[in-house]
Amino acid sequence: RSRAFALSLAAPSAQALLGHKPQALLGLRPQALLGLMRLASPALPVGGYSYSEGLEAAVDTHRVSDEASAQRWLIDQLALSLARSDLPLLAAAWRAWTAADTARAAALNDWILCTRESGEARQQTLQMGRSLAEWLRQQHGGDARMPPLLALKPAPSWPLAFALACVLADAPLQASLLGFAFGWAENMVQAAVKSVPLGQSAGQRVLGALVAELPGHVERAMAMSDEQRQCFTPMLAILSAQHETQYSRLFRS
Repeated sequence: RSRAFALSLAAPSAQALLGHKPQALLGLRPQALLGLMRLASPALPVGGYSYSEGLEAAVDTHRVSDEASAQRWLIDQLALSLARSDLPLLAAAWRAWTAADTARAAALNDWILCTRESGEARQQTLQMGRSLAEWLRQQHGGDARMPPLLALKPAPSWPLAFALACVLADAPLQASLLGFAFGWAENMVQAAVKSVPLGQSAGQRVLGALVAELPGHVERAMAMSDEQRQCFTPMLAILSAQHETQYSRLFRS
């Protein structure tokens, strides 16, 4: 009984995944919910846990040194980077794959690759996208949208592959964005736990603060136009570039 209770505390709940909005569960079939939780899981074989997205360099330069500074850093990164770039891009890609608009999907993939601000960030989106595309090929090889995904050059980016994975899982748009954002938050909190370092309880408090921010950012991302979408985080880009040659590092560069 005690082991089951401990596992229930450690596992993300459906409400956490969907931003504490029970109404978001309406219209989401149980199989679609499970598929989305699978995509948001750190166990998905794409290597998301191996990147710190500049956080390890922020720790090395003493910009992040404890729970409070880690929480501020990740909340700012969520607002200034993910919410203005990857989340609205993911929404556009979800719509493109739903409509089987492969030309639109290819244009969105180009946008992602053109706006990665460091070699490390570009490598991350390509490696994770390529890994997810291969996993999807094994699961859904007969779907007509798989060849266009696999044909994206130089490779599918992470948001483009994730968007198609959500469509194939029959996950609605809002739930898809919340799942993507929750997966990002969980990976980044684990990076903070390892690099700052933080205790597990501190990590859960930081994750809780991030989860509270997700629904609002997702709502805005779904309404964002192509002209409003942007990627401009110069300090994060500098730190990411510095991390590529950082003397001692735990995370991939």
